[in-house]
Amino acid sequence: MKFLINNKLVFLGIVIGSIAGYAYYHFVGCTTGTCSITSKPLNSTLYGAIMGGILFIGDNKSKAQKNKEEDEN
Repeated sequence: MKFLINNKLVFLGIVIGSIAGYAYYHFVGCTTGTCSITSKPLNSTLYGAIMGGILFIGDNKSKAQKNKEEDEN
């Protein structure tokens, strides 16, 4: 449970990324079917989830480093 609480921003990023990935597939998509990411909803949703998680994990690590530096001082 502590893991979930400590990484809530990462999970939020995954959820937001998933929604954005599916929305991109739905509204923009790929009309020819040859696009590797946007040709299927599962691909674009997973890609969005990964990108959202990566985006928010960077913010999570910087906050952890900031808290560690404050504790040392």
